[in-house]
Amino acid sequence: MNERIATDVLVIGGGHAGAHLAISLRQKGFSGTITVVSDEPTLPYDRPPLSKAYLIGNMQIDRLLLRDNAYWTEQQVHFELGCRVSVLDTAHKQVELEDGRAIAFQWCVLATGGKVRSLVCPGSELGGIHYLRTVADVDAIRHGLENGGRLGIIGAGYVGLEVAAAAREMGHDVAVIEAQDRVLQRVTSPIVSDFFERQHRARGVALHLGAQVAAFVGEGRVSAVRLASGEDIPVDLAIVGIGIDAEATLAEKAGIACDSGVLVDEYCRTSAEAVLAIGDCARHPNDFAGGLWRLESVQHAMDSAAIAADTIMDAPTEYRALPTFWSDQFDLKLQSAGLNKDADEIIVRGDSQDGPFAALYLKEGRIISIDAINSPKDFMGARSLIIKGAMPDRTQLADMSIALKKVDCREALRAT
Repeated sequence: MNERIATDVLVIGGGHAGAHLAISLRQKGFSGTITVVSDEPTLPYDRPPLSKAYLIGNMQIDRLLLRDNAYWTEQQVHFELGCRVSVLDTAHKQVELEDGRAIAFQWCVLATGGKVRSLVCPGSELGGIHYLRTVADVDAIRHGLENGGRLGIIGAGYVGLEVAAAAREMGHDVAVIEAQDRVLQRVTSPIVSDFFERQHRARGVALHLGAQVAAFVGEGRVSAVRLASGEDIPVDLAIVGIGIDAEATLAEKAGIACDSGVLVDEYCRTSAEAVLAIGDCARHPNDFAGGLWRLESVQHAMDSAAIAADTIMDAPTEYRALPTFWSDQFDLKLQSAGLNKDADEIIVRGDSQDGPFAALYLKEGRIISIDAINSPKDFMGARSLIIKGAMPDRTQLADMSIALKKVDCREALRAT
Protein backbone atom coordinates (compact mmCIF):
# COMPACT_ATOMS: atom_id res chain seq x y z
CA MET A 1 0.00 0.00 0.00
CA ASN A 2 1.31 3.45 -0.92
CA GLU A 3 2.10 5.80 1.92
CA ARG A 4 -0.61 8.32 2.86
CA ILE A 5 0.29 11.47 4.76
CA ALA A 6 -2.15 13.90 6.38
CA THR A 7 -1.65 17.63 6.88
CA ASP A 8 -3.86 20.57 7.82
CA VAL A 9 -2.50 22.90 5.13
CA LEU A 10 -0.93 21.61 1.96
CA VAL A 11 0.98 24.18 -0.08
CA ILE A 12 1.79 23.20 -3.66
CA GLY A 13 4.76 25.29 -4.75
CA GLY A 14 7.90 26.36 -2.94
CA GLY A 15 8.41 29.84 -4.36
CA HIS A 16 7.80 33.24 -2.77
CA ALA A 17 4.05 32.77 -2.49
CA GLY A 18 4.18 29.29 -0.97
CA ALA A 19 6.92 30.19 1.48
CA HIS A 20 5.21 33.37 2.63
CA LEU A 21 1.93 31.53 3.09
CA ALA A 22 3.65 29.24 5.61
CA ILE A 23 5.44 32.17 7.25
CA SER A 24 2.25 34.22 7.45
CA LEU A 25 0.26 31.35 8.98
CA ARG A 26 2.78 30.91 11.76
CA GLN A 27 2.99 34.66 12.36
CA LYS A 28 -0.79 34.77 12.71
CA GLY A 29 -0.74 31.98 15.28
CA PHE A 30 -1.75 28.98 13.19
CA SER A 31 -0.78 25.84 15.12
CA GLY A 32 -1.83 23.15 12.65
CA THR A 33 0.46 21.13 10.43
CA ILE A 34 1.86 22.68 7.24
CA THR A 35 3.38 20.74 4.36
CA VAL A 36 5.00 22.39 1.34
CA VAL A 37 5.50 20.34 -1.83
CA SER A 38 8.06 21.78 -4.23
CA ASP A 39 9.41 20.37 -7.47
CA GLU A 40 12.75 22.06 -6.77
CA PRO A 41 15.34 20.39 -4.55
CA THR A 42 16.11 23.65 -2.72
CA LEU A 43 14.37 25.41 0.15
CA PRO A 44 12.43 28.55 -0.91
CA TYR A 45 14.72 31.29 -2.16
CA ASP A 46 14.62 34.87 -3.40
CA ARG A 47 14.19 34.88 -7.19
CA PRO A 48 14.84 38.50 -8.28
CA PRO A 49 18.62 38.27 -7.65
CA LEU A 50 18.87 35.29 -10.01
CA SER A 51 19.12 37.55 -13.06
CA LYS A 52 21.44 40.00 -11.31
CA ALA A 53 23.63 39.41 -8.23
CA TYR A 54 23.47 35.61 -8.35
CA LEU A 55 24.24 35.50 -12.08
CA ILE A 56 27.22 37.80 -11.61
CA GLY A 57 28.45 35.75 -8.67
CA ASN A 58 28.00 38.42 -6.00
CA MET A 59 25.52 36.28 -4.08
CA GLN A 60 25.62 32.59 -3.19
CA ILE A 61 22.73 30.21 -2.61
CA ASP A 62 22.82 30.49 1.18
CA ARG A 63 22.12 34.24 0.89
CA LEU A 64 19.26 33.61 -1.51
CA LEU A 65 17.27 31.47 0.94
CA LEU A 66 14.17 33.23 2.26
CA ARG A 67 14.65 31.38 5.56
CA ASP A 68 17.25 28.82 6.56
CA ASN A 69 16.57 25.23 7.50
CA ALA A 70 16.69 26.04 11.22
CA TYR A 71 13.78 28.47 10.83
CA TRP A 72 11.57 25.98 9.02
CA THR A 73 12.40 23.29 11.58
CA GLU A 74 11.59 25.62 14.46
CA GLN A 75 8.31 26.65 12.83
CA GLN A 76 7.45 23.01 12.13
CA VAL A 77 6.93 23.50 8.41
CA HIS A 78 7.52 20.23 6.59
CA PHE A 79 8.94 20.22 3.07
CA GLU A 80 8.65 17.59 0.36
CA LEU A 81 11.41 18.79 -1.97
CA GLY A 82 12.02 17.53 -5.48
CA CYS A 83 8.44 16.23 -5.62
CA ARG A 84 5.62 16.83 -8.05
CA VAL A 85 1.89 16.57 -7.50
CA SER A 86 0.33 14.52 -10.28
CA VAL A 87 -3.32 14.59 -9.22
CA LEU A 88 -5.38 17.01 -7.13
CA ASP A 89 -8.57 15.34 -5.91
CA THR A 90 -10.73 18.14 -4.54
CA ALA A 91 -13.68 15.85 -3.70
CA HIS A 92 -11.62 13.72 -1.34
CA LYS A 93 -9.26 16.53 -0.30
CA GLN A 94 -6.08 14.77 -1.20
CA VAL A 95 -3.29 14.84 -3.78
CA GLU A 96 -1.20 12.11 -5.32
CA LEU A 97 2.52 12.61 -5.79
CA GLU A 98 4.38 11.27 -8.79
CA ASP A 99 6.19 8.81 -6.51
CA GLY A 100 2.86 7.21 -5.59
CA ARG A 101 2.38 8.72 -2.15
CA ALA A 102 -0.81 10.55 -1.20
CA ILE A 103 -1.30 13.59 1.01
CA ALA A 104 -4.65 14.37 2.59
CA PHE A 105 -5.39 18.00 3.51
CA GLN A 106 -7.92 20.25 5.19
CA TRP A 107 -6.78 23.21 3.06
CA CYS A 108 -4.84 23.19 -0.19
CA VAL A 109 -3.09 26.30 -1.47
CA LEU A 110 -1.98 26.42 -5.09
CA ALA A 111 1.22 28.44 -5.29
CA THR A 112 2.42 26.88 -8.52
CA GLY A 113 3.75 30.12 -10.02
CA GLY A 114 4.40 30.42 -13.71
CA LYS A 115 6.00 28.45 -16.51
CA VAL A 116 8.33 30.08 -19.01
CA ARG A 117 7.05 30.54 -22.54
CA SER A 118 9.00 28.41 -24.97
CA LEU A 119 10.35 29.67 -28.26
CA VAL A 120 9.73 26.90 -30.77
CA CYS A 121 11.55 27.37 -34.06
CA PRO A 122 14.14 25.52 -36.15
CA GLY A 123 17.18 24.81 -33.97
CA SER A 124 15.42 25.43 -30.65
CA GLU A 125 16.62 22.01 -29.45
CA LEU A 126 20.30 22.94 -29.77
CA GLY A 127 22.61 22.98 -26.78
CA GLY A 128 23.48 26.34 -25.27
CA ILE A 129 19.90 27.66 -25.33
CA HIS A 130 18.62 28.45 -21.86
CA TYR A 131 15.58 29.74 -19.99
CA LEU A 132 15.89 31.56 -16.67
CA ARG A 133 13.49 30.60 -13.91
CA THR A 134 15.38 28.65 -11.24
CA VAL A 135 18.75 28.45 -9.49
CA ALA A 136 19.59 25.43 -11.62
CA ASP A 137 18.89 27.48 -14.76
CA VAL A 138 21.27 30.23 -13.68
CA ASP A 139 23.93 27.73 -12.62
CA ALA A 140 23.84 26.30 -16.14
CA ILE A 141 24.08 29.79 -17.66
CA ARG A 142 27.00 30.72 -15.42
CA HIS A 143 28.79 27.53 -16.40
CA GLY A 144 28.26 28.32 -20.06
CA LEU A 145 29.74 31.78 -19.61
CA GLU A 146 32.80 30.71 -17.62
CA ASN A 147 35.11 31.03 -20.61
CA GLY A 148 33.62 34.30 -21.83
CA GLY A 149 31.71 34.53 -25.06
CA ARG A 150 28.88 36.25 -26.82
CA LEU A 151 25.44 36.16 -25.25
CA GLY A 152 22.21 36.43 -27.21
CA ILE A 153 19.06 37.32 -25.28
CA ILE A 154 15.62 36.85 -26.79
CA GLY A 155 13.22 39.32 -25.18
CA ALA A 156 13.67 42.85 -23.84
CA GLY A 157 11.40 42.64 -20.83
CA TYR A 158 12.50 42.89 -17.20
CA VAL A 159 14.43 39.61 -17.18
CA GLY A 160 16.04 40.11 -20.58
CA LEU A 161 17.34 43.57 -19.74
CA GLU A 162 18.45 42.56 -16.24
CA VAL A 163 20.47 39.66 -17.67
CA ALA A 164 21.88 41.94 -20.36
CA ALA A 165 23.04 44.43 -17.72
CA ALA A 166 24.57 41.69 -15.57
CA ALA A 167 26.34 40.10 -18.54
CA ARG A 168 27.82 43.43 -19.61
CA GLU A 169 29.11 43.95 -16.07
CA MET A 170 30.74 40.52 -16.40
CA GLY A 171 32.43 41.68 -19.60
CA HIS A 172 30.45 39.69 -22.16
CA ASP A 173 29.33 40.85 -25.58
CA VAL A 174 25.53 41.04 -25.45
CA ALA A 175 22.88 41.21 -28.16
CA VAL A 176 19.21 41.58 -27.22
CA ILE A 177 16.57 40.64 -29.79
CA GLU A 178 13.05 41.94 -29.24
CA ALA A 179 10.01 41.41 -31.48
CA GLN A 180 8.36 44.62 -30.25
CA ASP A 181 9.46 48.06 -31.44
CA ARG A 182 10.80 49.12 -28.06
CA VAL A 183 12.16 47.62 -24.85
CA LEU A 184 9.77 47.02 -21.95
CA GLN A 185 6.89 47.73 -24.33
CA ARG A 186 4.43 45.50 -22.48
CA VAL A 187 4.93 47.20 -19.13
CA THR A 188 5.78 50.87 -19.59
CA SER A 189 5.51 53.99 -21.74
CA PRO A 190 7.71 55.10 -24.66
CA ILE A 191 9.36 57.71 -22.42
CA VAL A 192 10.67 55.06 -20.03
CA SER A 193 11.44 52.60 -22.83
CA ASP A 194 13.52 55.22 -24.66
CA PHE A 195 15.48 55.96 -21.48
CA PHE A 196 16.41 52.31 -20.92
CA GLU A 197 17.21 51.80 -24.59
CA ARG A 198 19.69 54.69 -24.48
CA GLN A 199 21.23 53.44 -21.24
CA HIS A 200 21.76 49.92 -22.57
CA ARG A 201 23.18 51.08 -25.87
CA ALA A 202 25.54 53.46 -24.07
CA ARG A 203 26.85 50.53 -22.05
CA GLY A 204 27.53 48.38 -25.09
CA VAL A 205 24.38 46.28 -25.40
CA ALA A 206 23.44 45.66 -29.04
CA LEU A 207 19.66 46.03 -29.32
CA HIS A 208 17.76 44.56 -32.26
CA LEU A 209 14.22 45.91 -31.94
CA GLY A 210 11.26 44.91 -34.08
CA ALA A 211 13.21 41.77 -34.96
CA GLN A 212 11.68 38.30 -35.21
CA VAL A 213 13.71 35.16 -34.48
CA ALA A 214 13.46 32.75 -37.41
CA ALA A 215 15.83 30.04 -36.17
CA PHE A 216 18.78 29.09 -34.03
CA VAL A 217 21.78 28.03 -36.05
CA GLY A 218 24.51 25.56 -35.07
CA GLU A 219 25.86 22.00 -35.18
CA GLY A 220 24.80 20.41 -31.90
CA ARG A 221 25.20 23.74 -30.12
CA VAL A 222 23.87 27.18 -30.93
CA SER A 223 26.32 29.44 -32.78
CA ALA A 224 23.98 32.13 -34.11
CA VAL A 225 20.46 33.51 -33.91
CA ARG A 226 18.92 33.95 -37.35
CA LEU A 227 16.45 36.78 -37.73
CA ALA A 228 13.49 36.82 -40.10
CA SER A 229 15.41 39.42 -42.08
CA GLY A 230 18.04 36.77 -42.82
CA GLU A 231 20.69 38.35 -40.59
CA ASP A 232 22.68 35.96 -38.38
CA ILE A 233 23.76 37.23 -34.96
CA PRO A 234 26.75 35.17 -33.71
CA VAL A 235 26.33 33.87 -30.16
CA ASP A 236 27.99 31.32 -27.89
CA LEU A 237 25.01 31.13 -25.55
CA ALA A 238 21.36 32.15 -25.87
CA ILE A 239 18.79 32.96 -23.20
CA VAL A 240 15.09 33.06 -24.02
CA GLY A 241 13.08 35.46 -21.86
CA ILE A 242 9.74 36.03 -23.56
CA GLY A 243 7.50 35.91 -20.50
CA ILE A 244 5.70 33.36 -18.38
CA ASP A 245 2.24 31.85 -18.30
CA ALA A 246 0.33 30.78 -15.23
CA GLU A 247 1.07 27.21 -14.16
CA ALA A 248 -2.55 26.13 -13.89
CA THR A 249 -2.38 22.60 -15.32
CA LEU A 250 -3.02 20.88 -11.99
CA ALA A 251 -6.03 23.09 -11.27
CA GLU A 252 -7.45 22.61 -14.76
CA LYS A 253 -7.20 18.82 -14.48
CA ALA A 254 -8.95 19.02 -11.12
CA GLY A 255 -11.88 20.87 -12.70
CA ILE A 256 -11.14 24.16 -10.96
CA ALA A 257 -12.23 27.27 -12.87
CA CYS A 258 -9.32 28.76 -14.82
CA ASP A 259 -8.92 31.49 -17.42
CA SER A 260 -5.33 32.56 -18.13
CA GLY A 261 -4.68 31.57 -14.53
CA VAL A 262 -6.53 30.01 -11.62
CA LEU A 263 -9.60 32.15 -10.97
CA VAL A 264 -9.97 33.32 -7.37
CA ASP A 265 -12.16 35.76 -5.47
CA GLU A 266 -10.97 38.62 -3.25
CA TYR A 267 -10.17 36.09 -0.49
CA CYS A 268 -8.00 33.89 -2.77
CA ARG A 269 -10.68 31.19 -2.88
CA THR A 270 -10.97 29.07 -6.03
CA SER A 271 -14.13 27.40 -7.33
CA ALA A 272 -13.24 24.30 -5.28
CA GLU A 273 -14.02 24.08 -1.60
CA ALA A 274 -10.98 24.51 0.68
CA VAL A 275 -8.65 25.18 -2.28
CA LEU A 276 -6.98 28.59 -2.55
CA ALA A 277 -4.59 30.01 -5.14
CA ILE A 278 -1.97 32.73 -4.70
CA GLY A 279 0.93 34.40 -6.47
CA ASP A 280 1.74 34.21 -10.19
CA CYS A 281 -0.70 31.38 -10.93
CA ALA A 282 -3.80 33.21 -9.67
CA ARG A 283 -6.07 35.64 -11.52
CA HIS A 284 -7.81 37.80 -8.94
CA PRO A 285 -10.18 40.79 -8.70
CA ASN A 286 -8.00 43.91 -8.57
CA ASP A 287 -9.35 47.38 -7.82
CA PHE A 288 -6.47 49.04 -9.63
CA ALA A 289 -6.98 46.95 -12.78
CA GLY A 290 -10.74 47.41 -12.81
CA GLY A 291 -11.38 43.68 -13.00
CA LEU A 292 -9.62 40.32 -12.97
CA TRP A 293 -5.85 40.52 -13.25
CA ARG A 294 -2.84 38.25 -12.94
CA LEU A 295 0.23 39.81 -11.32
CA GLU A 296 3.81 38.58 -11.50
CA SER A 297 5.70 40.20 -8.63
CA VAL A 298 7.24 39.36 -5.29
CA GLN A 299 5.02 41.91 -3.56
CA HIS A 300 1.88 40.28 -4.94
CA ALA A 301 3.14 36.86 -3.85
CA MET A 302 3.52 38.14 -0.30
CA ASP A 303 0.27 40.11 -0.27
CA SER A 304 -1.85 37.27 -1.61
CA ALA A 305 -0.18 34.81 0.79
CA ALA A 306 -1.23 36.99 3.71
CA ILE A 307 -4.82 37.10 2.42
CA ALA A 308 -4.89 33.31 2.01
CA ALA A 309 -3.57 32.90 5.55
CA ASP A 310 -6.42 35.07 6.85
CA THR A 311 -8.93 32.93 4.94
CA ILE A 312 -7.52 29.74 6.46
CA MET A 313 -7.58 31.36 9.92
CA ASP A 314 -11.29 32.17 9.42
CA ALA A 315 -10.53 35.91 9.53
CA PRO A 316 -11.11 36.78 5.87
CA THR A 317 -9.67 40.03 4.55
CA GLU A 318 -10.28 41.32 1.04
CA TYR A 319 -7.32 41.71 -1.31
CA ARG A 320 -6.76 45.45 -1.79
CA ALA A 321 -3.00 45.69 -2.33
CA LEU A 322 -1.50 48.15 -4.80
CA PRO A 323 0.48 46.37 -7.55
CA THR A 324 4.19 47.17 -7.25
CA PHE A 325 7.19 46.04 -9.30
CA TRP A 326 10.89 46.78 -9.55
CA SER A 327 13.86 46.09 -11.78
CA ASP A 328 17.61 46.63 -11.25
CA GLN A 329 19.71 47.24 -14.37
CA PHE A 330 23.29 48.54 -14.09
CA ASP A 331 23.10 51.36 -11.54
CA LEU A 332 19.45 52.04 -12.37
CA LYS A 333 16.51 51.06 -10.16
CA LEU A 334 13.09 51.13 -11.77
CA GLN A 335 10.26 51.14 -9.22
CA SER A 336 6.69 50.94 -10.46
CA ALA A 337 3.34 51.12 -8.72
CA GLY A 338 -0.14 50.83 -10.11
CA LEU A 339 -1.13 49.79 -13.64
CA ASN A 340 -0.72 52.27 -16.48
CA LYS A 341 -2.75 50.40 -19.12
CA ASP A 342 -5.62 52.94 -19.21
CA ALA A 343 -3.60 56.15 -18.82
CA ASP A 344 -4.60 59.10 -21.00
CA GLU A 345 -1.87 61.48 -19.79
CA ILE A 346 1.77 61.24 -18.72
CA ILE A 347 3.58 63.81 -16.60
CA VAL A 348 7.35 63.67 -16.21
CA ARG A 349 9.23 64.79 -13.12
CA GLY A 350 12.99 65.20 -13.49
CA ASP A 351 15.41 64.50 -16.32
CA SER A 352 14.04 61.85 -18.68
CA GLN A 353 17.25 61.97 -20.72
CA ASP A 354 19.79 61.05 -18.06
CA GLY A 355 17.71 60.58 -14.89
CA PRO A 356 16.71 60.47 -12.19
CA PHE A 357 13.10 60.99 -13.16
CA ALA A 358 9.58 59.69 -12.73
CA ALA A 359 6.77 59.16 -15.22
CA LEU A 360 3.37 59.70 -13.62
CA TYR A 361 0.32 58.22 -15.37
CA LEU A 362 -3.12 59.78 -15.09
CA LYS A 363 -6.58 58.73 -16.19
CA GLU A 364 -9.25 61.44 -16.31
CA GLY A 365 -7.13 63.51 -13.94
CA ARG A 366 -6.52 60.77 -11.36
CA ILE A 367 -3.05 59.37 -10.82
CA ILE A 368 -3.11 55.63 -11.50
CA SER A 369 0.54 54.63 -11.85
CA ILE A 370 4.20 55.65 -11.60
CA ASP A 371 7.50 54.51 -13.03
CA ALA A 372 10.32 55.97 -10.93
CA ILE A 373 13.94 55.65 -12.04
CA ASN A 374 16.43 56.24 -9.22
CA SER A 375 13.73 58.32 -7.57
CA PRO A 376 12.57 56.47 -4.44
CA LYS A 377 10.94 59.50 -2.79
CA ASP A 378 8.72 60.04 -5.81
CA PHE A 379 7.87 56.34 -5.81
CA MET A 380 6.78 56.39 -2.18
CA GLY A 381 4.91 59.68 -2.56
CA ALA A 382 3.03 58.49 -5.63
CA ARG A 383 2.03 55.22 -3.95
CA SER A 384 -0.13 57.04 -1.39
CA LEU A 385 -1.71 59.22 -4.10
CA ILE A 386 -2.56 56.16 -6.22
CA ILE A 387 -4.04 54.32 -3.27
CA LYS A 388 -6.22 57.34 -2.46
CA GLY A 389 -7.34 57.70 -6.07
CA ALA A 390 -6.23 61.32 -5.90
CA MET A 391 -6.67 64.05 -8.53
CA PRO A 392 -3.43 66.01 -8.05
CA ASP A 393 -2.55 69.44 -9.41
CA ARG A 394 -0.75 68.75 -12.72
CA THR A 395 1.60 71.73 -12.46
CA GLN A 396 2.72 70.68 -8.99
CA LEU A 397 3.16 67.08 -10.13
CA ALA A 398 5.83 68.20 -12.61
CA ASP A 399 7.55 70.51 -10.11
CA MET A 400 10.54 68.73 -8.58
CA SER A 401 10.71 71.33 -5.80
CA ILE A 402 7.39 70.08 -4.43
CA ALA A 403 7.38 66.65 -2.79
CA LEU A 404 4.63 64.43 -4.15
CA LYS A 405 3.21 63.93 -0.69
CA LYS A 406 2.65 67.71 -0.51
CA VAL A 407 1.01 68.12 -3.92
CA ASP A 408 -2.46 69.66 -3.76
CA CYS A 409 -5.25 67.23 -4.60
CA ARG A 410 -8.77 68.30 -5.55
CA GLU A 411 -10.49 65.00 -4.86
CA ALA A 412 -9.89 61.40 -3.81
CA LEU A 413 -11.86 58.26 -4.55
CA ARG A 414 -10.82 56.40 -1.45
CA ALA A 415 -10.53 57.26 2.22
CA THR A 416 -7.00 57.77 3.54
